[in-house]
Order: sequence, then C-alpha cells, then structure tokens
Amino acid sequence: MRTVIQRVQRAHVSVNGETLSAISRGLLILVGVGPEDGEAEAHYLTNKIANLRIFEDDAGKTNRSLLDVGAEALVVSQFTLYADTRKGRRPSFTQAATPDMASPLVDRFADMLRALGVPTQTGAFGAYMQVELVNDGPMTIVIER
Repeated sequence: MRTVIQRVQRAHVSVNGETLSAISRGLLILVGVGPEDGEAEAHYLTNKIANLRIFEDDAGKTNRSLLDVGAEALVVSQFTLYADTRKGRRPSFTQAATPDMASPLVDRFADMLRALGVPTQTGAFGAYMQVELVNDGPMTIVIER
C-alpha cells in the first residue's frame, strides 16, 4: 500500500458538484493499493499514520500526532499512486490492485482509523472526484508498506 498524507486546515471531496465528505484540521490521506497488499499493510499504515508526530506542540515542534490533537482524517482511494511512467508518455496502472481487491482494503483502512478514535471520512471509490484542500505547512509525506 502507498499513501500520501497531507496535513490540512480543511479538505473536502465532491462528486458531480455535491460535497460527499469534509473535514476540518487533520490529514488528507490518499491511498493506493497494490495486488499483494492485505490486512497487514493496512494495519501497519493505520498505526503509523495515526501516531506520526506531524502536528505542532505548544513550543512549535512537530511532537503531536493525529490522535494527540484530536484531528480528523479524509481517506481517498487513489490507484494512480501506482503509476508506472518508465516507458513512453502515458502512465501504466497495471501495478495497482483490481477494484474488487482495493475497495474493501481502503474501507478497512478507514475503519481501522475510526477504531483508533480518529474521526474519518472517505471519498467514493471509483468515482471521478474533486478533492479540495488547504494544505497546512505544507506538510506532505509519502508512506508505503
């Protein structure tokens, strides 16, 4: 699994002009699933992201986690994180998991965040989405397992 996490002041996902999900302070988490990924990868990434110290403490140091500050998460599936651009000019997405495998794992990842106490919203798997965010920092990190 591959994730791109962005610390945000706010973010929302729309489909056909209608807001589907929105969060205030927290993390926008783009999630890509590979064909070999499963529960172990989702569990590792959930714990890593929820406990990653990327929010500032009172001294301005990044010493607080998503859980520490009580922030929210917006999870958006993104198969394009598995784009292969080594050949030609058109990306290949053959390294991404099939939708029937990826969709339940992205849902499971979001459920694991909720189980840790993180208020979590999601995008719509397979939909053409518009994602808007106000990046905070900016703070953008790639994490994979």
